[in-house]
Amino acid sequence: MAITGNFLSDSTSSMDPSISGWTAKLNSTLTKGTGGRVGDGTLSMKSVAAGEMQARTVASYPVIPLTEYEAFADASGATVPERIGIRWLTAASTEISISWSVTTTTASATWHRIAVADLAPATAAYAQVILSSMTPAAANVIGAFENAYLGLPFRTTGNLLSANTEGLERGTTGWLNELNCTLSRQTPMVQWAADWYLGGGHMLAMTVTGGGNASTRTTDFPQASPGVEYLGYAYLSPPTSVATTWVELRFYDGAFAQLAATQSVLAAPGTGVYRQRVSAVAPAGTVYAGLAAGITSGSAAQVLRVDNAVIMVAPKIREGSVVPYADSSFEQGVGGWTVASGVATLARVTPWGTDGLDGSYCMSVSSATATTSVIRSAKFPISGAGDAFTAEYGMKVQAGGWNLTRTIRWYDAANVDLGTSSTASAAVPSPNWWLLSVNGTAPANATQAAIEWTLTATATSSVLRVDKVSLWETLPQATVVGNDTDAYITVTLRELDTTSTVTVWRVRPDGSRTLVRGETGLIENKTLASSVLVIEDYEAPLGVSVYYYAETKNSSGVITGTRTTATVTLDPGDTEMAWLKDPGNPQRNLRVMVRRAPDWGRPISQTEFRVRGRRNSVIHSDVRGGLEGDLSVWTRTDQERAALHWILDSGNTLLWQAAPGMGVDDMYVNVGQAGEARPTDFAPELWRAWTLPLRQADMPVTVGITGSAGRTWQDILTENATWGDLLSKYATWEDVLFNRPIGG
Repeated sequence: MAITGNFLSDSTSSMDPSISGWTAKLNSTLTKGTGGRVGDGTLSMKSVAAGEMQARTVASYPVIPLTEYEAFADASGATVPERIGIRWLTAASTEISISWSVTTTTASATWHRIAVADLAPATAAYAQVILSSMTPAAANVIGAFENAYLGLPFRTTGNLLSANTEGLERGTTGWLNELNCTLSRQTPMVQWAADWYLGGGHMLAMTVTGGGNASTRTTDFPQASPGVEYLGYAYLSPPTSVATTWVELRFYDGAFAQLAATQSVLAAPGTGVYRQRVSAVAPAGTVYAGLAAGITSGSAAQVLRVDNAVIMVAPKIREGSVVPYADSSFEQGVGGWTVASGVATLARVTPWGTDGLDGSYCMSVSSATATTSVIRSAKFPISGAGDAFTAEYGMKVQAGGWNLTRTIRWYDAANVDLGTSSTASAAVPSPNWWLLSVNGTAPANATQAAIEWTLTATATSSVLRVDKVSLWETLPQATVVGNDTDAYITVTLRELDTTSTVTVWRVRPDGSRTLVRGETGLIENKTLASSVLVIEDYEAPLGVSVYYYAETKNSSGVITGTRTTATVTLDPGDTEMAWLKDPGNPQRNLRVMVRRAPDWGRPISQTEFRVRGRRNSVIHSDVRGGLEGDLSVWTRTDQERAALHWILDSGNTLLWQAAPGMGVDDMYVNVGQAGEARPTDFAPELWRAWTLPLRQADMPVTVGITGSAGRTWQDILTENATWGDLLSKYATWEDVLFNRPIGG
């Protein structure tokens, strides 16, 4: 699988179908091995004699001085540890230096990640990747490598912390030994998924100096806003399964005085690597945020390892939900949930990874007796009094049985109880997890709501598990909005099951269906990452009434839900104008004035056989080809002329759309050699007459709509210290939007 942003070719990265992208550098011979995870191929490096062995990329890759780059690979060595390096070269290909990773802690035959990052030296023009095994005691020692990468550092989209603070591939400068500890980096042999590029390589090693509490914190102080809920997390590797280790989200004022700290303790099942999450709402006066990790009552020389540290705006379990993450996912406890009456008890289910629908924990409700208890959440602010709301949560009967009345309780601004919206009592389904919900309309003066469960245990020692709690204003499950100016339709599908796949069609008046395009191609059996799917359909026909139909299916292929929108029609506008659209790059779409429509031809490949004595030839023909002809258009300004060049530059298959009644159907086309002519000899004349040779093409199937993939200006600010850094890294604003750096 190709790694996004990789300077290395797919073959050089995956070692398939050959290892021609690599050459021996020191004490080694190279052959293609087997047993890889990306593909079967691996780079097998065998020592010629005792001593370190190295291999490097054949190619050298352009780099920008003083810009940070990362290299990583997956390694396997039964008898020797490994390291990876970036070799910096001048414009004359003279070696400047090599930035090396820390050598892995020990040898391991299990595939594990090695990684390094560094700033390119001031005189660097090129870089190579070096793979090293340290250090064979004799000849014929073998190390294996695959899944190699060189490019800009990987970081979590939306992370307020820098790449080095998150991943530690360049050093420990993003962390401070805050209390009773020393800091270093280690490269433990952790097996990450082959396509997980955010973790692995170096981990921060916090070593306890003397018995007692110890902690480390980030030196980054990213800006944060009061009233916003933030999520922090880090992968923790505790020294023992019973050690009390934690991650803490902190908020500071403008003078860096700490205002609040929320701690989340890892309930470790062992000494592996576990992602521990913590969330909190920034208090009044917040200007900055930070993350800390530590160990309580540690012993001298104990080591806590930390990796993949993140601070980001907390996600919503359901789009528009007013339930804070801590009360929804139970990663750090039971949040604001309480037992309003009865004998039930609440607890976070431990250890880490035992059960849940979101994250690594869930909440348990336990009743020692077969009696009724009322469980209630904190009060959550709502807007939209008089509107409908939906509460939803996952429940799983772990022991015994339960009858449940689902309720939303309403309050005004003075916390006066305004009544409830409830369902009838019914048994909680079993076995496995079930999503249950209740709907209600907020009273006219309601400003707050709480979720409430009246639970009756039908047996002693009954246990119920709960996770993924949401409360949101109920909106239409399917909406469409036409944008006539830019000729596209926005489709919004809500309350989708994220455990299902979705397929979306555009339906014309005659009932014909066409799959709609998404970010990875046509949306057919697409895995859902969110309960809300927003589509911008730039290929919708002009002047034709259409609607959209979607189906969700479970893993067995059974339809679990459908959505049908209202109809919508795009206004084609001036019939003298037509659209040229790039299906994968709608930012390049252009409306042009038609000078003359094509006179079509349809080519055909034929072979003629002249038979002696026969009047007529024998002709063998292939099927007749699609339409071909020259489209003549005008550009009227320099801006239109530049825009037409821009959409033609890529050579991609385009969509040509004219208004209904102009004798031309929507058509996918490939454009041949384009001609640009001046209509007069007057030099300042802005108009240009273009001739675009069109050849009909099939609709692109695998082309996805390019997008920023969740990146925001915050990511730009985090990744680039100055505007100069940004300008040296990207050639165009489109490259900034899509994170396509120079050389990538």
